[in-house]
Amino acid sequence: MKGIKVILYEPVQVGINPIGEPICEERPVEVENVLVGQPTEQDVKESLDLYGKKAVYCLGIPKKDYHKWEAGSRVEFFGEAFRIIGKPIKGIEQLVPGPWNLRVRVESYV
Repeated sequence: MKGIKVILYEPVQVGINPIGEPICEERPVEVENVLVGQPTEQDVKESLDLYGKKAVYCLGIPKKDYHKWEAGSRVEFFGEAFRIIGKPIKGIEQLVPGPWNLRVRVESYV
């Protein structure tokens, strides 16, 4: 099995505003070998119940990837844009077979 290349728009702090809150910009980063699959019924139900957003894909992120996969971050693949829903689900690297151990749900972003 082999994944595809996706573009993650990773938030990067570029300063602090006058009231002390961070100012962030999105930085595009290409991430190779990301699995893209359909969400289960449970994934869709949980994302709707917890966040009010419908998961349209689940992404499998490689074990050796250390980018920030945060809720609300933008991701592009298949020529479309998506937003990450909720927190990523991470498995224990040594106990998860294969090269992927982080699971991220995304919603359509128009």
